[in-house]
Amino acid sequence: MGKSTIIPFGPQHPVLPEPLHLDLVVEDETVIDCIPQIGFVHRGLEKLVETRDYNQFIYVAERICGICAMGHSLGYAETVEALMGVEVPRRAEYLRVIWHELSRIHSHLLWLGLAADAFGFESMFMHCWRLRERVLDIFEKTTGGRVILSVVRVGGVNRDIDDAMLREIVSVLDGIKGDYAKIMNTLLTDTSVKNRTVGVGVISKEAALDLSMVGPFSRASDVPYDVRSFGRGAYGDLSDFQPVTDAQGDCFARVKVRCLEVLQSIEIIKELAAKIPAGDISVAVKGAPAEGAQASNVLEQPRGECYYYARGNGTKYLERMRMRTPTSQNLAGMATALKGCDLADVNMIVLTIDPCISCTER
Repeated sequence: MGKSTIIPFGPQHPVLPEPLHLDLVVEDETVIDCIPQIGFVHRGLEKLVETRDYNQFIYVAERICGICAMGHSLGYAETVEALMGVEVPRRAEYLRVIWHELSRIHSHLLWLGLAADAFGFESMFMHCWRLRERVLDIFEKTTGGRVILSVVRVGGVNRDIDDAMLREIVSVLDGIKGDYAKIMNTLLTDTSVKNRTVGVGVISKEAALDLSMVGPFSRASDVPYDVRSFGRGAYGDLSDFQPVTDAQGDCFARVKVRCLEVLQSIEIIKELAAKIPAGDISVAVKGAPAEGAQASNVLEQPRGECYYYARGNGTKYLERMRMRTPTSQNLAGMATALKGCDLADVNMIVLTIDPCISCTER
């Protein structure tokens, strides 16, 4: 056994889009242990339920993280609706899912660009973000925002999408699909990518289950768990939804799962745009959550299952609002994946897990 050394990784590092600090215990060039440290962007957002009423807090919730903004506003709204027994119109449920799946595409394309840049494919990075801009343009046309959308409300949504705009969205996504297939095929067949990712950072299915991993991180280890398959909301009207999985459990499998999820989200949006029912987009919500009323909710964010909990106290201010984000679920898996790897592979393993530190710390 050689002498062990502790090497700090982050919080500022070229491969990290957000501040994550890891203390890596290494012997020679091998990582033997990993100790994550978080807390650099903690903002105490959950405590703001004491000073923002349940309608105002939805705008705080979507600022937990810019990339996951749509998912957080949707997850929070669904939790409060369950707390108050509010039934959302079907058209609003469809619109929410369409925006949420667009958000998943935007998140995965952003991540794919960062991954391409880490591989040294700078032009591919630009192509991925160029495709992402088309999704942000759809957001801008349909909600007025590009990242923070502020379109979900307790009881429905603030804006409708007319049939002409839905056809335009489908047309844009068809265009993205053609260009994206070329990028994806290049990334998944390139020899240098496979050399950097195949067999690196392997997590078995048993370990993924033991560590309670979620999202593409767990599905790349052949765990077919996806909250969307529960069939809640508009997801229940999909003709056939099967989670994207891979059995290898390595970095390449995680790249592949996210690549294929972009295509899956495009098909989900196209199907829902064809099926969307007519009707109202919101219902009036009056009153306040009852004293002691509790509700919980789960939602499939781009990075995995996000859990929401709310408790009322008879006023318009919630007693408690709690979120458990996918990255906080996946930190144990990340530390496990790093044990035994080469020091040079640390950045690639962390990147393929796609941690969202802003969500984790809130």
